[in-house]
Amino acid sequence: ALTLRLRWHAMAANEALDAVKKDWRALKDLSEQQKNNPTIVKLAVAQNGQALKHASDELKGDRTIVLAAVSQRGHAWRALSYASPELKEDREVVTAAVQHNGSALQFAAPVLKGDRGVVLEAVAQNGSTLKHASGQLRSDRGVVLEAVKQAGSALEYASVQLQGDRDFMLEAVKQDGSLEYASEELQGDRGVVLE
Repeated sequence: ALTLRLRWHAMAANEALDAVKKDWRALKDLSEQQKNNPTIVKLAVAQNGQALKHASDELKGDRTIVLAAVSQRGHAWRALSYASPELKEDREVVTAAVQHNGSALQFAAPVLKGDRGVVLEAVAQNGSTLKHASGQLRSDRGVVLEAVKQAGSALEYASVQLQGDRDFMLEAVKQDGSLEYASEELQGDRGVVLE
């Protein structure tokens, strides 16, 4: 009886692998045991990082699997949202995610939203993700200028102090050409407008 069960289990695992090979979304319909099978889950996240959503909680905490998931292009940036809380605090995992899509920063632990290196990687890839950075980094000239280089609209998320800083705004306007997010005082400053 044990041999028969083992054979059935092997057959079921092979069928699950075949299903996931054809379409990563098949992971959603597999048994809990199969969703906890690293081979099956790795195959699914290699196709699309969002497959991590359907993995077992144990595998959502597996660093190798999560790194594979967050390193996929496209909509895989959401994969970080499914990772365990511990991996959302892992600098290497979060950096890998934001390098592929800066929007993943929104799912990082607060401590990493305040990590200058991680945030610089994120805003270099997607300037608008400045909105997810810590308040301190939204006041950091270098971080904000990097964000503005990628997307001028990132000025919207700069601190009020930077939006009212004439020298900074002159520099930012050179990057973007827009005063839309400058303070009202600077928007009326002829020297800034003509620059």
